[in-house]
Amino acid sequence: MSKTTHVGIVGTGIYLPKQTIDAKTIAEKTQGVWTEDAVVEKLGIKTIYVPSEEDGTQEMAYYAANDALKNTGIEPASIDVILSIGEEWKEYPLTTTALYVQGKIGAVNAWGIDVQNRCSTGVSALKMAKDMLIADDDIDTIMIVGGYRNGDFVDFTDRHMSMMYNLSAGAGALILKKNYGKNLLLGSHIVSDGTLARTAGVAIGGTKQPITKDNIDTAYKSLKLMEPEKMKNRLNEVSMDNWFKCIDRALEKSNKKRADIDYLAILHIKRSGHNAMLETLGLDNNQSIYLEDYGHIGQIDQILSLHLGLKQNKIQDGSIVCMIAAGIGYAWGASIIQWGEKDHE
Repeated sequence: MSKTTHVGIVGTGIYLPKQTIDAKTIAEKTQGVWTEDAVVEKLGIKTIYVPSEEDGTQEMAYYAANDALKNTGIEPASIDVILSIGEEWKEYPLTTTALYVQGKIGAVNAWGIDVQNRCSTGVSALKMAKDMLIADDDIDTIMIVGGYRNGDFVDFTDRHMSMMYNLSAGAGALILKKNYGKNLLLGSHIVSDGTLARTAGVAIGGTKQPITKDNIDTAYKSLKLMEPEKMKNRLNEVSMDNWFKCIDRALEKSNKKRADIDYLAILHIKRSGHNAMLETLGLDNNQSIYLEDYGHIGQIDQILSLHLGLKQNKIQDGSIVCMIAAGIGYAWGASIIQWGEKDHE
């Protein structure tokens, strides 16, 4: 076969539940701690999506995979690998989401695996997919897909949890192909800080603190900051530096610089943080989409932002897209995409 010179994005797929709640409802759930105005202006949340009983993490991933197949015209039998970025909170523990999606879409020639890096999994999977496509002659097409509904675990009366009031529900998919000729996935860079590995997570339901008849009422609302001061202090110290380290190294690997960025596909964060990121990168509001009408769908945010950016013509042929992510644990990541036809040198 011909030498692999690049990896391209064929297209995206998105699924969003039908039901939403607004800032007023979120404020009410906090029992007066947050006002509706503060939820909108400070936390940057106008709407989040709420899953129905049928919107399981794996099922939503299947819906997004189907949407990607429809949008790209890719035949399921041509997919070689499925990388699931879906969350561990799913219909049945110890089942593999990638294999569920494989079976549902009929990707009979694929193999699949679930990967996890919390809300940074999407960007991490992009790096993994590109590396796999370049390294393995037997892999030509990869689907990255996943669903997310961790908001089920949020206790809105927990004052420490305001950073997670934005947790929403939905799913996304990306299809990548080697030597595709356009929409090039260029460089990626990931940074992690293992000193924060257990500062946030679901406190009840694992082997350390199993669900019992005595704690069952709180178990399913036990996503929390387990060491809030340690986490906040450490993030204040390193988070922005790590983000920009990822951005700059990903740009360097792509033979690009900050001034080349045309569009920032950024996860949903509080409004001031979003604006500060744009300002530091020299970008304006037209060069990104603030996901205030969607909330934070975890590792799906970057796929959603790319999807919306293309629909709204904020991403055009020749655009340099910078995807950035961060996930509790803690991990930061950035990937660079050159949209449009591959340059002929």
